[in-house]
Amino acid sequence: MRHMMRTASWAILAAACAASPALAQDQGTVAELVVTAQKREQNLQDVPIVVTTLPQRQLQDAGVRDIKDLQVLAPGLSVTSSTSEAQTSARIRGVGTIGDNPGLESSVGTVIDGVYRSRSGVAFGDLGELERVEILKGPQGTLFGKNTSAGVINVITKPPSFDFGANGEVTYGNHGARGLAASVTGPIAGDVMAGRIYVAKRERDGFAHVLTGAGPRTRTDDTDQNYYTVRGQLLIEPTSAVVVKLLADFSKRDEHCCVNFVTVAGPTAALVDALAADAGVMRPANPYARVAHANRDMGSKITDKGVSAQLDWNINEDVSLTSITAFRDWRAENGSDIDFSSADIWYRSADGSSFSEIKAFSQEVRLAGATENLNWLVGAFYSDETLRAQATTTFGSAYETYFSLLLSGGANPAAVSALTGLPVGTNFPAGQGPRDSFDHTSKGWALFTNNSWKVTDAFELTLGLRYSDDEKTVESHYTNSVPAAACAAAIVRPIPAGARAAICAPHSDPAFNNIVTHQDAGEGRWSGTLKGSYRFNEGVMAYASYAEGFKSGGFNLDRSRKAIGVIDPNTGFPAETVTSYELGVKTNTAGYGLVANATLFHQTYEDFQLNTYTGISWLVASIPEVVSRGVDLDLMWRTPLEGLSFSGGVTYAETQFGDFAPPAGISPRLPNSRLSYAPLWSAAGTASYKRPIGDNLEFRASLSAKYTSEYNTGSNLDPMKSQKPMTLVNARLVVGSADERWSAELWSQNLTDEDYNQVVVDQPLQTGTFATFLAPPRTYGVTLRARF
Repeated sequence: MRHMMRTASWAILAAACAASPALAQDQGTVAELVVTAQKREQNLQDVPIVVTTLPQRQLQDAGVRDIKDLQVLAPGLSVTSSTSEAQTSARIRGVGTIGDNPGLESSVGTVIDGVYRSRSGVAFGDLGELERVEILKGPQGTLFGKNTSAGVINVITKPPSFDFGANGEVTYGNHGARGLAASVTGPIAGDVMAGRIYVAKRERDGFAHVLTGAGPRTRTDDTDQNYYTVRGQLLIEPTSAVVVKLLADFSKRDEHCCVNFVTVAGPTAALVDALAADAGVMRPANPYARVAHANRDMGSKITDKGVSAQLDWNINEDVSLTSITAFRDWRAENGSDIDFSSADIWYRSADGSSFSEIKAFSQEVRLAGATENLNWLVGAFYSDETLRAQATTTFGSAYETYFSLLLSGGANPAAVSALTGLPVGTNFPAGQGPRDSFDHTSKGWALFTNNSWKVTDAFELTLGLRYSDDEKTVESHYTNSVPAAACAAAIVRPIPAGARAAICAPHSDPAFNNIVTHQDAGEGRWSGTLKGSYRFNEGVMAYASYAEGFKSGGFNLDRSRKAIGVIDPNTGFPAETVTSYELGVKTNTAGYGLVANATLFHQTYEDFQLNTYTGISWLVASIPEVVSRGVDLDLMWRTPLEGLSFSGGVTYAETQFGDFAPPAGISPRLPNSRLSYAPLWSAAGTASYKRPIGDNLEFRASLSAKYTSEYNTGSNLDPMKSQKPMTLVNARLVVGSADERWSAELWSQNLTDEDYNQVVVDQPLQTGTFATFLAPPRTYGVTLRARF
């Protein structure tokens, strides 16, 4: 009996791994379209949700190792990074959380093996051996933890097997890329316990060449790769009714990231040049040469580790219990040349004095059952998260001189002293600056239920409901390592307002001299969904859905003030809520040779959390309304040509701000305009072909492409931050044994060497200068795989 149950369990997992229009390529059976988007096995064509599911083979052929790599396979999804890989933001249908402010949680939730990750950067890393990835679009406020107002990226890694197996791969590519990965799975204690362990080590030289001026930086490349990861699992089946899965993982990155590249050299560039041992900044701007200037190190260190335990207990034939307990520990340290020039103006040391650290415990329990006409589920969720952040920025030796030149039009290198009356060199002493720390806690619990009632053989209703209660506190300690004497003098002296504003930037304001503030906030909210679906016949199902979701409020973990010299002790912002309507149809031919699905959607967000960088500090504003409306199309076609299949989709989304009066610090361009990272059109497609070569060999080819129409990358929608329409292409050619014991693969990411921006920014402290954090250029290489 136990063997039969284990066999059935693996059959379900194998079926789920190929779910969706993303790929049902090999056999074309109904089982291939099974998904678990509602926490139970269902045929994709019966699920009233927009789901893009990416199985293992498609993920491997597209070169997916982390969530950023997913975007080439999924229309409507974008994932970008800026000053470090820890600062990663995911968006679906143009909606997401922007920027490097740890006080904001992500609008797009990421769940890995059932464990919720509160921020996209925390979920960034090598995902190991993947079983499948499900991308759920729109609010999923009932079943997937919390803060999923825009969607969910649900990652499922490969479980252990009771059959012994071992895999190994060696990769070599351009830019000095080299990688090793291996895994072993098999029985440990008969048919009671099995295990799987995966290890990987990957290195790559940087994509950027850096001119370092007078230093002290000596490293002349940047955006390199250097990490290792270990993931282990135990699968325990003590009885035929109980399955326990224990998971542990550890990864460590020690890299250099990320310089940016000047796109427009403004009027301040000449002043920077005058203070640098070399050109200071790139003039004329030529970002695609990938030459940057930085005299300070951009070292980035990230450690991510965690454990989890999942219990699945079949209480009887109709009722089952699932429990998932998890603890995560994540820490990121990042140095930065904040002015991104080879002049020594402003920096964040790479000595670990600036970091973010998140420790999180979570517990989820679900009880599910089924009768002839009803599938029901009730559950509870608890989370306890502690976030510690420390922001230490330092005045360089040229900071005071730079501002003197800036305020005097380049004429007087002692202009700041003339304005403040303080001796030269004492206004902004080199090696000094703000030293802020934040101790943030978040505790929450939720009760939820999700139930599907088969009213007739053709008509089904689904009701989901969740009540969430969150409590957050933060203690902020603001200090200036010297008492901001320059601003204190500027406040009381009769000097021009513009000069006072420049001297009294938030990081040099005496209002923050050794100040401690305490804040707390709590909220309880309902969310849920109501869906109705009707199956006209075996090949056509239509549905309509209503859903509400939210992203909890929080605190801006940066300096906030009401005016120069007046701190604002309240940095809180309210929850972001969303109401969503969808109307969809799912169609398929007999045998699922062709699957075509379409969904109309309309989402209205209230109190949208806009996180914007002013060039000096982060500002969080609540925008009254954001509307996202459009259509999602998905297609899977197993063509008449044997071995050739196609899967893909198109998203058209009008995602724009409503009409509102912008508060202080928010650009007047925003009202009635499209959001940043909100292209009108995005389309993704994968063509796969395989055929035998003789009796013992197989050839396989895969081409994945993603088209995105024009969009703006800046939270202030400055036209200088626009990204033109682009198409990304990944390709892989494989020759191997027919039994997949070995393969040799030739691959390329960004095959056409498309130059495009992850984000264009106002260069800090340099009005009129813009720079881009570029996405990687074309990479290519070979991978050798062996399976035992």
